[in-house]
Amino acid sequence: MAQRLAELHARKAEALIAGGEEAIARHRSRGKLTARDRIEYLLDEGSFQELDMLSRHVASGMGLEDTRPPTDGVITGFGTIDGRRVCVYSQDFTVFGGALGETHGGKIHKIMDLALTMGLPIIGLNDGAGARIQEGVAGLNAYGGIFYRNALASGVVPQISVILGPCAGGAVYSPALTDFIVMVKDTSHMFITGPDVVKMVTGEDVTLEELGGALTHATRSGVANFVMPDEKSALDEVRYLLSFLPSNNTEEPPRILTGDDPARTCDELRDLLPPSSNQPYDMKRVITSVVDGGDYMEVHATYAQQVTCGFARVDGHAVGIVANQPATLAGVLDIASSEKAARFVRTCDAFNVPIITFVDVPGFMPGVEQEYGGIIRHGAKLLYAFCEATVPRISVITRKAYGGAYVVMNSKSIGADLVYAWPTAELAVMGASGAVEIVHRRELLAATDPAALRESLIADYEERYATPYIAAERGFVDDVIDPADTRRVLSRALELLRSKREDLPKRKHGNVPL
Repeated sequence: MAQRLAELHARKAEALIAGGEEAIARHRSRGKLTARDRIEYLLDEGSFQELDMLSRHVASGMGLEDTRPPTDGVITGFGTIDGRRVCVYSQDFTVFGGALGETHGGKIHKIMDLALTMGLPIIGLNDGAGARIQEGVAGLNAYGGIFYRNALASGVVPQISVILGPCAGGAVYSPALTDFIVMVKDTSHMFITGPDVVKMVTGEDVTLEELGGALTHATRSGVANFVMPDEKSALDEVRYLLSFLPSNNTEEPPRILTGDDPARTCDELRDLLPPSSNQPYDMKRVITSVVDGGDYMEVHATYAQQVTCGFARVDGHAVGIVANQPATLAGVLDIASSEKAARFVRTCDAFNVPIITFVDVPGFMPGVEQEYGGIIRHGAKLLYAFCEATVPRISVITRKAYGGAYVVMNSKSIGADLVYAWPTAELAVMGASGAVEIVHRRELLAATDPAALRESLIADYEERYATPYIAAERGFVDDVIDPADTRRVLSRALELLRSKREDLPKRKHGNVPL
């Protein structure tokens, strides 16, 4: 037995430094954590239980038969984060550059299957050079198995991808299928084809960072949900994100009491809106005033900023926030912002996170570029997302709520459970100025003083039509509230809606306008 134990310890000691001490030292010299360092930092101390530590590849040819390190370039297992169980895999760049082969992929398949069976979140720490060329189609087959499991797990357990190095070619599609992507500034890269191939095929000169860096995907493509300055802050962000999510779609998100009184008034909101409805203000000030401790975790913070989406808590319960941002493009909806909000709404609905919408929207972005780009189809994604959502849905109209954009932004007519309006709310087909120009065009053309008449007609329109009281009279708004009472009203509404149940018609799945 002693001999057998000695052999076991020797094999595991080899696995701990599978890439070799020199490769590990080079990796750390670049300011990067190793695959094991990352898991140790992410999970609760001492909670990690590794699986398939002694796995080795079985490929032959092209020199691989002479190099068979244990782990085969990926560390897999389970542990806890804040006492909650999670499954994790971490690619090891010191072994074959983290490239994926049959055994490597098989290990990821196993931990994903375990996570799905047990109803646990899956966290992938990606740092690999794509498919292992020497293993040919076996590596591609292994990627296919990961993608298939990503799709099976979608909406069942949270899936989080952390990009901590290169992620190229087919490797990008697994993170793209997950719920959230976290990238690290300057060290994370994602792209289908690298700069050299791009130049050869299209003639375009582009750097690695410009093509697939974290800031590119956070601001231009919308691929990255979060960008952090370093690896440890990225892993901290994962822990923080999980605090808003349940372990699976049959559970509720964890409640974390902060000591913030749910009945607290928000007196500062009474004076937040500027005197003119054409002047901007920061909707995030409304959000942070209302939620527990002002703690708002924004998702896609630097992408399509005319809409802000993120997680927060009210009375300790997790909520998802979707809000127009008047400080950017007046909060107008366009292609990118519609897709961003739709994706977030569907994520919240999948994981039982109630949705609160703050509405101040002048309409959809006009223009040839938007129409040719498919604003009709893309805007319909947000409409569809709200219509199919079964979680508690509450809307607060702070100012403008015009036209089709008002309907799309979680209105009563598309299934919002409760809709509240501030006294400053303007619910109408369009703004007063535009409406007057259309409805009273002939009178204005014939008037001796068209400017005075226009001003009078605008004032009349605003008083008669663009107020929340008309909508309240018809039941399209459930109540007009003092802005200072917003937190108290939302807290009570959420408490009521916690027992919400919906009996949906049987179907295979809907046909979302992708």
